[in-house]
Amino acid sequence: MGDQPLIKRFDFKKDKGIGERARLGLLVLESDQTIEEDFRLLTNFPGVAIYHARLANDVIVTPKTLSNMEKELPKAAKLLPKYFGLKAIGYGCTSAATIIGEEKVEAIIEKIHPNTPSTNPLTAAKVALKKLGVKRLGLVTPYTPDVTHALQKKFTEAGLPVTIVGSYYEESDLNVGKIDQSSILKSTISVGQSKDCDGVFISCTALRATSIIKRAEQVLQKPVTGSNHALAWHLLRLANVHDQSPNFGRLFSEF
Repeated sequence: MGDQPLIKRFDFKKDKGIGERARLGLLVLESDQTIEEDFRLLTNFPGVAIYHARLANDVIVTPKTLSNMEKELPKAAKLLPKYFGLKAIGYGCTSAATIIGEEKVEAIIEKIHPNTPSTNPLTAAKVALKKLGVKRLGLVTPYTPDVTHALQKKFTEAGLPVTIVGSYYEESDLNVGKIDQSSILKSTISVGQSKDCDGVFISCTALRATSIIKRAEQVLQKPVTGSNHALAWHLLRLANVHDQSPNFGRLFSEF
């Protein structure tokens, strides 16, 4: 014991730490393999930091399993520290926001993080698509028809009628995260090339759509966005971060 060196005490200074412009909270599904990687790309601006909390969910996506997430939302939201001073919080599930209801999701987060704005991919998509001037929507989903129909209804009620839709009819979130980007690009172009739509939304935070959006827009000459793409953009704007990135298409270049 006697030969231990004395521990020298150092002085230090503090700065504002990571995320001095905006710290954003993100509630991530337990089964999601994609959203964190997408957010590393989409929010890579000076002084912006993302803090995640994982939320329990069933890997099989049905209206029942989606609605079950309502009781898990408060548990995950409580894991985001209030003392971080988060500027905005996102819930990363398009289909569950559809089934549970956007207003209910917002109310749950507001109860735990009062006065902190929140959003989800469905709400964010509505805001983004209207910014992009879309009036007749093409929709790409991975879901079974019951979930896709519920999403279509939400867009129609918001004044964004879905005029053409395609889906992978896949129940497993694990499989959705492994759908390759060439398949997503092909599906997006197939839907978007219809004269019946003037823009495309690619639904599901597990789909790896972010990196194909700019290419899809170039081919279609129409605006395209997706769940993670719209959610990241809306979170940044709620946090008063208006930086642009031309690598991610019109939404991140113009608005």
